[in-house]
Amino acid sequence: MAPPVHITFLGGLGEIGRNCAVLELEGRMVVLDCGQMFVDDHYPGVNSVLPDFTYLLDNADRVEGIIATHCHEDHIGGLPHLLPDLQVPVYGSAFTLGMVRGKLEQEDLDFKP
Repeated sequence: MAPPVHITFLGGLGEIGRNCAVLELEGRMVVLDCGQMFVDDHYPGVNSVLPDFTYLLDNADRVEGIIATHCHEDHIGGLPHLLPDLQVPVYGSAFTLGMVRGKLEQEDLDFKP
């Protein structure tokens, strides 16, 4: 029997934004998207909300990379907040990676495609 694949959602369920999931197989982890959620006027002073990265940071040695499915902010907007603490490659289409590169350069962060 094939080993089970575990999927853990860190955001994006029951809401628009914060899309982030972790796929786990045999102790190895891949992150699927790392988005942010924009908030409305009900949260004065708050510009965006991020997924809870605690699980990823606690298991950083098992994370092999991040797959960015496309370049909407709800799928890549959290990368500048996660990548300084989780040095892993980011995978995606050439267009998406170009947008990720621009986003990270705005924050003076290195980019590892």
